[in-house]
Amino acid sequence: MSTEELQKRTTVNIQEKANLIWAIADKLVGTYKPHEYGNVVLPMCVIKRFSDVLAPTKQKVLDTNAQLDRRGLAVKAGFLTQASGFDFYNLSPFTLEGLLSDAENIADNFRSYLNHFSNNVIDILEKFDFDKEITKLDNNGILYNVIQEFCSKKAYMGLDAITAVDMGYIFEELVRKFSESYDEQAGAHFTARDIIYLMAELLVAPKKAHLQDEGIIATMYDMAMGTSQMLDCLSEKLHEIDPDANLTEFGQELNEQTFAIAKANMLIKGGDAENMKHGNTLSNDQFEGFTFDYIISNPPFGIEWKNEKAKVEEEHKKGEYGRFGAGLPAIGDSQQLFVLNGVAKLKDNGRMAIIQNGSPLFKGDAGSGESNIRGYLLENDWLEAIVQIPNDMFYNTGIATYIWVITKDKSAERAGKVQLIDASKCSVKRRKPLGNKRNEFDETCIALITKAYNAFTDNTYTDVDLVVESKVKDNEDFKFRKITVEFPSVETHGRASLNNGRASLNNGHASLNNQTPDKKPKPEKDTEIIPWKEDVQAYMEKNVLPFQPKAKIVEKQTKIGYEIPFTREFYKYVPLEASENIFAHLKELEAKETELMNKILGS
Repeated sequence: MSTEELQKRTTVNIQEKANLIWAIADKLVGTYKPHEYGNVVLPMCVIKRFSDVLAPTKQKVLDTNAQLDRRGLAVKAGFLTQASGFDFYNLSPFTLEGLLSDAENIADNFRSYLNHFSNNVIDILEKFDFDKEITKLDNNGILYNVIQEFCSKKAYMGLDAITAVDMGYIFEELVRKFSESYDEQAGAHFTARDIIYLMAELLVAPKKAHLQDEGIIATMYDMAMGTSQMLDCLSEKLHEIDPDANLTEFGQELNEQTFAIAKANMLIKGGDAENMKHGNTLSNDQFEGFTFDYIISNPPFGIEWKNEKAKVEEEHKKGEYGRFGAGLPAIGDSQQLFVLNGVAKLKDNGRMAIIQNGSPLFKGDAGSGESNIRGYLLENDWLEAIVQIPNDMFYNTGIATYIWVITKDKSAERAGKVQLIDASKCSVKRRKPLGNKRNEFDETCIALITKAYNAFTDNTYTDVDLVVESKVKDNEDFKFRKITVEFPSVETHGRASLNNGRASLNNGHASLNNQTPDKKPKPEKDTEIIPWKEDVQAYMEKNVLPFQPKAKIVEKQTKIGYEIPFTREFYKYVPLEASENIFAHLKELEAKETELMNKILGS
């Protein structure tokens, strides 16, 4: 099935199920505020998903458990998972639908049903802190109605109706809907499937033919996994290349609810749910010492790391033995810390695709943490490509975003170079906006961008109205010196000034301003930014000495900086309209205005 077909199928499934579940949330009106709906609907969706997945083998599990009890076996988990067909099971005599037969005791029976899940499911449900919601729903007389709605035929969530990937997107769509009811942090947004497919293509593109021939055994990691959909889509792409691919997924997530959803999805997919970890990636790394073949991630941007400061700085002091030895960004934005975390976890032949906004391209002066982090990537020759994607591609933000492709195993052709790809004019309009998402990649868009990436040359690629422009730059094109230049201080009249140690002119007369005239005037200072490839002396002779012949470089204050002026590289000058044309147009408008007023006034 093509990428486009997968997207269309998923879109239908998401909309149908998400709309249905949203309608169920209407039962909560009065008892819950809109932004609290997720406290009920999300765990109920997880419970319903588990219930429907286990339904075909429910009786077999109960029969197996009874047999084991008769044999007096205390350790039963292996037999029960074999009976269920999954790494989880439920031993309750109730089914979710069966709870409806005893309305008076539904709260107690519901709790009993939940407590009879295997421990790995109970751990997931505890992340939702759902027991208090059961009490609240029961006290307000709506618990029965909510369970009844989730037991309707239209709410069926078995594997034969909804794939694991589709289910994950349904969860994300619900989370998005709920989050619209209150202010979400600036960088907290979800990544649509079309963007993830592009990221997956960029990850596999250099070795696609090799992967097809040799088969795939790979580990994958997402350091801010949300509900794990980026991992799911990458897995989908790798299985498209090799149906027998042996893949192991790892992820970490801070939010308890989305972590619980990710772990639930992994259990149902048959993967190792213990590879899904809860915690703060920056301050509580759950994968210390691990390295991965593929890393795919969309970490939050514009989010401060004040709460993680102590742990982050502790690792920074470890230098090359810590994740953040290369530098620390400003406290107000943690994006580059996630980049460093990813780099630390890449295998020597690993590849990473990570989404960032525009600030990591240029923010930070020479010698700053941000600049040093860029330098760390460039000097080690790990930055392979940066792709600008169009605005309005995300549900919760419309800002400019970029995919950074990072690898420790560049091809010989790409060594010492970075490819910049402007794909900001390569998207199609959605028929109906989804939040702030008004644009999307179709299969043609992804193919055109991938074509530009594979070609690895300066060129413009078009397909009807779609435009992708590629430029290949040397790493050193992004490196510069920031020099400090000093020169004698002089007044406008050409006389030496001793303000604060320099003379000053007061109505044409020299005054000392409580200073002695024999003190040497302090020189004035200025800074110059000189591209790394440009000779410093030649720059001085051309740009400084003609205006300040006595200027000298303060060598000790020279700093090395790194900046990636992406926008400037693709800037195209558009000449202004000639003034005579503007005046002619204004006269034309004035004449039309006069004619209209005459008609109105009847003159």
